[in-house]
Amino acid sequence: MPLKKGYSKKSVSENIKAEMKSGKPQKQAIAIALDVARKAQKEAGKKPMPKAKAKPKKKPSKKG
Repeated sequence: MPLKKGYSKKSVSENIKAEMKSGKPQKQAIAIALDVARKAQKEAGKKPMPKAKAKPKKKPSKKG
């Protein structure tokens, strides 16, 4: 099933579900869906959506 060429939350969500149903891991499905959404948004001439940032790792606190 081809992915939807939209950038709305609904399109992204449906694309993630479609990719996961086809056997892709969740993180990969999200990356693919967001890439499709970014490209669709660029084609529409809209301001590009921000890229997801990785959460910073917390340093373990030294007690004692």
